[in-house]
Amino acid sequence: MNDRPASWRMPTPKQMEKMAAAAGKKPPRPPGLAPEEDLPPEYWQALLDDSRAGGDGPGSGASRRGLSLSRIPQHVLRVVCRRCAGIVEIQKADAARLYGSDAIWKDAGRRLLDSTCTQRTRNHEEDGCWPVFE
Repeated sequence: MNDRPASWRMPTPKQMEKMAAAAGKKPPRPPGLAPEEDLPPEYWQALLDDSRAGGDGPGSGASRRGLSLSRIPQHVLRVVCRRCAGIVEIQKADAARLYGSDAIWKDAGRRLLDSTCTQRTRNHEEDGCWPVFE
């Protein structure tokens, strides 16, 4: 055990003056937005440009979800569950063989994920996985 007082943790007066001078040199931060103000357009554009936004941009998951298996350009298809973190990957040729080339990727992916689901609650509304199509 040590008999030193707690003051050894405090900065010396000279160090405090130095910190106060450094704090005074910083430019003041611009005030934040008030709750009733609109967010800047750059913020909304950044959200729309994000690949996770679900927009209909090129290559987005939302646009691939509604495509038939024959129209998807990727060779390996992946479905991820947000609930149990399960991942199911299948080659496009195998998915077309199992579900037909005209099958919609959203439906085929959901069936694949549900067959491997680990979240069973015995309640129809709560059972199953929450798919993310990649």
